[in-house]
Amino acid sequence: MTNRTAASRYARALLDVALKEQADLATIESELGAFALLFEQNDALRKALLNPAVPLPRKRAAVAELIAKAGVLPVVGKTMALLAERDRLNILSEVAEAFRQRLLDLRNVVRAVVTTAEPLPAERLQAIQHSLASATGRTVELTSRVDPSILGGMVARVGGTVFDASVTSHLQRIKQRLAASI
Repeated sequence: MTNRTAASRYARALLDVALKEQADLATIESELGAFALLFEQNDALRKALLNPAVPLPRKRAAVAELIAKAGVLPVVGKTMALLAERDRLNILSEVAEAFRQRLLDLRNVVRAVVTTAEPLPAERLQAIQHSLASATGRTVELTSRVDPSILGGMVARVGGTVFDASVTSHLQRIKQRLAASI
């Protein structure tokens, strides 16, 4: 099983339990993200908890102490303890991201990234966000990026779908048609 698949399963289980217990989903997301960030930013902690030479009981004890000091929700503490128990702390960041994505799906929100050659004014971004929301039937969480290499137009990535209306892609298609006709 890949790390991504395992992370998705842990995230799904965490969300199922959180919904059953009527826990605060935003707090769970925040606390899980904070643990993932702590794990990523603290080299000594990460090395100790991922080192196969460190016995599993010591890893569990370290995670239990972190949980106690952080004062997190029980469901987050149990998830962290389960990851330590199964020696799967290496997928903590993926679990946090998968949980975030499941929350967005639950809330009927989709992430979109719009890339343009130049920065867009706020009212244009709002219009794009509204258009994407109409097209997807979901609330759109829009992020804007600038990439001068697309020359003009825009590229919108909505979930796993890409809408490419850039000048660069149009020029590529023209080039391919010309090459095919020769």
